[in-house]
Amino acid sequence: MPTDVKSENAKPEKDQQTRFDRRDLLRVLSAVPAALIPSGAAKAAEKSMPGMAMPTAAEPTAAPGPYQPKTFDAHQYKTIEVLSDIIVPADERSGSATQAGVPEFVDEFLGFSGGNQLDAIRGGITWLDLESNRAFGHDFIDASEGEKKQLLDRIAYPKTAAPEDAAGVVFFNAMRNAVLGAFYSSKMGVEDLPYLGNKVLAEWDGCPANVLAKLRENGAL
Repeated sequence: MPTDVKSENAKPEKDQQTRFDRRDLLRVLSAVPAALIPSGAAKAAEKSMPGMAMPTAAEPTAAPGPYQPKTFDAHQYKTIEVLSDIIVPADERSGSATQAGVPEFVDEFLGFSGGNQLDAIRGGITWLDLESNRAFGHDFIDASEGEKKQLLDRIAYPKTAAPEDAAGVVFFNAMRNAVLGAFYSSKMGVEDLPYLGNKVLAEWDGCPANVLAKLRENGAL
């Protein structure tokens, strides 16, 4: 799975650290190939994925004392916290997803939207625990960093995942989209980009050449 390295040139498969690279995650955001989607519950989860894009909104309203989950039970919420900080860890430039209030936002948003989106996340947490118990004898949140990496490596990259892990791929794509959408809608995330909008320009010289080159490289132009 991606590692906590901010360099654009870092390759996840060459780094043995246990955290995700934020930019690698942004690059691999994509829909699960149709051939990987099984029937039944995973199909329903896949249908919910397009709706997982988080709205641009303010950070969760701060409340006195520890946040009390409204939608997920304590175990599910802890799993969301762990996954959130794996997807967006703290680094020298900004804090982690939990420090930005991402788990609270996800809990409140999914409680409001409900439906297949909520079922996809709950079902995915169950899938994670089943696979973790099968491989290591304990739930995902009790796994070591190495065990978490081993399990998430199977589902972090849709194009290389095994067909039998399709349900996990669907879940992790949905979870990753939710975490990144919430983080980059937060004050901390906007500062991390850094966001350059909402500023008056004396003149406009066009899109910088290096940005155009990057867009062409990624197939956006």
